[in-house]
Amino acid sequence: MNDEPFDDDIAYFHAQWRRQRLTEKGRDYVVLDGVKGEGHYVGTYLALTTLERYWWGEGEFKFYIDDDEEYPTICGTGTEDYFGGSWSFAKQVNGKTVEQNYCTPYLGYPYYSSHDELIHNDYHNDDCPPMRGFYRWHIPDPIRFRSNLKVTVQQIGVGHRGFFERQDDVASVAYWYQKGPHAPFPQLPSAEERWPR
Repeated sequence: MNDEPFDDDIAYFHAQWRRQRLTEKGRDYVVLDGVKGEGHYVGTYLALTTLERYWWGEGEFKFYIDDDEEYPTICGTGTEDYFGGSWSFAKQVNGKTVEQNYCTPYLGYPYYSSHDELIHNDYHNDDCPPMRGFYRWHIPDPIRFRSNLKVTVQQIGVGHRGFFERQDDVASVAYWYQKGPHAPFPQLPSAEERWPR
């Protein structure tokens, strides 16, 4: 172990958790904002509990870098595309479309469930809203910023009538390296508000 102090120019690892139990219709979910300084974004974990019917994955991931205000520097084509599941995350089983989980070194969809495994009473069924977990690590493609960064994702789905604004329960962890001190993080909600549906 070296007792020498770190260089003042070193970037420190940061992680920030957020949750919105019911996203606002027509407003992007904020994965990260308030980052001031120089650094690079290295990953996202997204936990999605869908509260509405139909496909949920059409929202664009947006990276507002440095002085971006109205338009982001990076704007994706859909939530499922950002996590590597272009054209859904589905496979056919006995003629029925079902969710297909997967894991790779840099992106994946490791978790899906529509059943509560913590049943405490035989009189309650185990149905619950569909829950999904996704990750994307920007190790080979870090997103660099010099002065500030904001990351959002639209809440857009598609059904038999076309695209529509959704309201779901969304939580996320943003991961980034940053030089210098960071801005204060938002206060965590109460333990009760952090409990899954």
